[in-house]
Amino acid sequence: MKKYAFLFLIVIFALPLVAQNKFVGTNTCACHNLPKQGKQVDTWKKSKHAEAFNVLKSDKAAEYAKAKGIAKASEAKECLECHTTGYGEPAEKSFKMEMGVQCEACHGAASGYKAIHNKPENKEKAIAAGLILDGGEKMCKTCHTPKMHEMKEFDFKKMMEEIKHPMPKG
Repeated sequence: MKKYAFLFLIVIFALPLVAQNKFVGTNTCACHNLPKQGKQVDTWKKSKHAEAFNVLKSDKAAEYAKAKGIAKASEAKECLECHTTGYGEPAEKSFKMEMGVQCEACHGAASGYKAIHNKPENKEKAIAAGLILDGGEKMCKTCHTPKMHEMKEFDFKKMMEEIKHPMPKG
């Protein structure tokens, strides 16, 4: 029963705060690139997520955009919603949409939890402040779907293997 009471308190008091969180950008997540943190930012930099915005500048993107009646893929809401993080949402000056699909696409806008999430004893507070530990397949499929252009079948388990970035134990 205590667990449900805690969740109720989060819904009542924390969600309005989470809704006000701003995107801060992957550069703010640099501490996660330390070896003891698993060099997680390096994993992201090597991923297709990091290049998602740049893809919109390609000839292939221009073809897709033209076929859909879109003037410029790198400026179109329909494209930017999936090829960037936080399109149209509040962001701090440190945030650069052009960095593609960043950490906060999966872990939530970080302004509310960035200063507290790095200590295990703050885990619940960070979650209450908007940290998402595992958005799961449903979150991924908000973009990984053939709604705008042809895509290969999205294999969640395979893709998670490619993007995994676990925190080292200890």
